[in-house]
Amino acid sequence: MDTHFKRKIAFALSMGIVTTGLISFTLLALNLGFSSGFVLTWLRSWSIAYLIVIPAILLVGPRLQAQIDRVVR
Repeated sequence: MDTHFKRKIAFALSMGIVTTGLISFTLLALNLGFSSGFVLTWLRSWSIAYLIVIPAILLVGPRLQAQIDRVVR
């Protein structure tokens, strides 16, 4: 496995953690408030979002990047 591919995978995994964590936290805080079960609900939502977004980043990301590269040239 080459270094460029490893960096892309590491970036996707890291970006997925950050974005899903921030978005799930913000939306739960806005919609539910900070109730007694907030942290557990947030962690559950975060894990589900992460499992959904990582395949999306890895599968959709390269195609989207190629389209953007064609438009921005």
